[in-house]
Amino acid sequence: MTLSIFAIVLVIIIAFLAGMEGILDQFQFHQPLVACSLIGLVTGNIEAGVLLGGHLQMIALGWANIGAAVAPDAALASVASAIILVLGGQGRYGVSTAIAVAIPLAVAGLFLTMVVRTLAVPIVHMMDNAARKGDIRRIEFLQIVAIFMQGLRIAIPAAALLFIPASTVQTILNWMPKWLTEGMAIGGGMVVAVGYAMVINMMANKEVWPFFVIGFVVAAISQLTLIALGALGIALALLYLNLSERSGFANGSNNTGDPLDDILNDY
Repeated sequence: MTLSIFAIVLVIIIAFLAGMEGILDQFQFHQPLVACSLIGLVTGNIEAGVLLGGHLQMIALGWANIGAAVAPDAALASVASAIILVLGGQGRYGVSTAIAVAIPLAVAGLFLTMVVRTLAVPIVHMMDNAARKGDIRRIEFLQIVAIFMQGLRIAIPAAALLFIPASTVQTILNWMPKWLTEGMAIGGGMVVAVGYAMVINMMANKEVWPFFVIGFVVAAISQLTLIALGALGIALALLYLNLSERSGFANGSNNTGDPLDDILNDY
């Protein structure tokens, strides 16, 4: 698929915002669901973009910077895989191939992250010198420069991919052996399960486990759509909040942190 100049500019802007948001974390442009959906929207492949973003978002759930360990680069994986999906011209049917290349791209993004953070070290020293002199304007300027470097970390590779002929991308994708694409797709699916398990491990306690069980059972035995399941989840959350308020104001409440337990003990 050949993109127009306007679409190319919009994709580069999205990539730039995704790079900055990897540090700012304000508007979540670096999240796969947001980045892939926006790229799909501006290139006329919204359905494929949302599908790819949804799959990658489940994988990225378990990615987090812990101590000195830096998580794989979700921004580069999202932007680059979405561009490959669009240029490959396979629409929604090319999502599995894009997922297969997303994981290596995320790992490769760690190298770019290391380069940019190394380049940012002198900027930090310059900001320290400006702080000693009380030069607030220079500190703000250097801060903007450092953030822009993060944006260019994603925008430059994205621009490079966009200027590769679509026929070349299609040839490379077709050249990839079936065992490689299928194997990486299966591996990506396993990473989804691991990521979701890590999130559950952080959230799970005696108060929320019943809701996890209810959700999985209802999803397995019913024909409810995702919207219906989401509505059910909101209803359960509101019910839990109301029980929390009731247990907090009950006479003689033990306030154990579990509203159901507090209510039963009070009555």
